[in-house]
Amino acid sequence: MTIWAIADLHFSFGVPGKKMDVFGDHWHDHDKKIRKSWEAVIQPDDLVLIPGDISWAMKIKDVIPDLEWIDSLPGTKVMIRGNHDYWWGTQSKVAEVLPPTIHAIHNNVYKWNNFEIGGVRLWDSDFSFNEFIEFKENPRANKILLEQAENHEENLRIYNRELIRLEMSLKCFKDPDCQRIVMTHYPPVDDQMNPSPASDLLEKYNVSICVFGHLHNVPHGALPFGEKRGVRYVFASCDYLDFKPIKIA
Repeated sequence: MTIWAIADLHFSFGVPGKKMDVFGDHWHDHDKKIRKSWEAVIQPDDLVLIPGDISWAMKIKDVIPDLEWIDSLPGTKVMIRGNHDYWWGTQSKVAEVLPPTIHAIHNNVYKWNNFEIGGVRLWDSDFSFNEFIEFKENPRANKILLEQAENHEENLRIYNRELIRLEMSLKCFKDPDCQRIVMTHYPPVDDQMNPSPASDLLEKYNVSICVFGHLHNVPHGALPFGEKRGVRYVFASCDYLDFKPIKIA
């Protein structure tokens, strides 16, 4: 039984006009690439972590085809909300549409064998990864950067709120014999893994692995991350992984 991770699936089976090809030719038919690589390595007894940006759906009814597609793949899946998961509503509303093999983390923890998995979306922070991103493949990049700069105070407010939610999830860790894994959608540290408010919480609650995504068009190997102060940081955006799940434990 193995734990895998792959973030930022960005499916659009319920809203077929929203394709990822705008971010580069490598996104063409990315769902087929994910299915092929997923089925090649993941077994029914495995666990798959999906740290956000599951679907482009805006309404919860439109996300159902995406969730059913994920459900059809082997393994148990655990997911958190990403910044583009606008369909994600209250805990009860999300639970109503989740297929049997998918579980959502919402200010809580999911236990699987000898592991406890927590998580939260997080938000933009003061550190930047712009130097690692190939913006020439992303026609929306300049607009996104401008919006981030203009909304610094609002970003900080949301980030601080997300830290509160992160600690709410971390407080749900109960079993001292379980290894603790956390998913965040946004990176909780900078490229050097320097201390941050988020990493301080991960260390405080003895988290051993943190898996995240969010960043796109990063050349493979440009952001290796690794272990720092007892926490192993794993960057799992699907295009960074060439649409192949990465083994976590």
